[in-house]
Amino acid sequence: MPTAPEEFQPVKSAGRTLDLLELLADQPRSWALGDLARALGIPKSSLHGLLRTLTSRGWVQADDTGTRFRLGLRALRVGAAYLDGDDRVGLLGGVLDELSRRFGEAVHLGRLDGDQVVYLAKRESVHRLRLYSAIGRRLPAHATALGKALLAGHPEHIVDTMLTWPLPRLTPHTVCDRDALHAALADVRTDGHAVDREENAEGIVCFAMAVPLSSPAVDAVSISVPVSRLRPENEASIVAALREMVGGLTQARSMVVA
Repeated sequence: MPTAPEEFQPVKSAGRTLDLLELLADQPRSWALGDLARALGIPKSSLHGLLRTLTSRGWVQADDTGTRFRLGLRALRVGAAYLDGDDRVGLLGGVLDELSRRFGEAVHLGRLDGDQVVYLAKRESVHRLRLYSAIGRRLPAHATALGKALLAGHPEHIVDTMLTWPLPRLTPHTVCDRDALHAALADVRTDGHAVDREENAEGIVCFAMAVPLSSPAVDAVSISVPVSRLRPENEASIVAALREMVGGLTQARSMVVA
């Protein structure tokens, strides 16, 4: 009789290593050993050995006292390699450049990862008043135009399983109610684009459209504008440009490996 496949057993040391690196990446600051041990639930003795190993390999960096730790330079190598090897990021670079040239505002490429959106590429605003962002930054999908544009590609029952409830509130304008979010996603499906009106950051409005290179889409492009610079005619121009530049990428689907 054929035997049942063995149940997968995660490697504990590998899991601890990844948990440590992800914590240092998600909360990029200098950490004391005790704080890391409490945050990760790892005994200090085990964590100390793990930190020494990662420090010796450049994945973790210690301060001059050797008592505080942050992510090391070697981590950048992996992130850069991911972006360099991604065909979609290269293909969409010209779209980001053109949208930036037309509007002079912050432009982002984001990818859906569970209940969050990760910035893969960006073009800075030319103005002094601008939205803070960084490649690799993660934001709750329900609170961003990028995330809503991508969540709208899934049925309601799938969206419910993708998100972590209750939804975190980033600003007084964040949509956290289940029914209200589903209504907002229905509007995205009807309009073909998503809008975040100060739901992620107060004073910032974002417009986004999913990139039609796969179904459902996994990437979206957004333009972020401070409320003080936004006019009705600007909104219409931005939406039209997204439809032209992003919505018109259907023909490029065959060029990208899904």
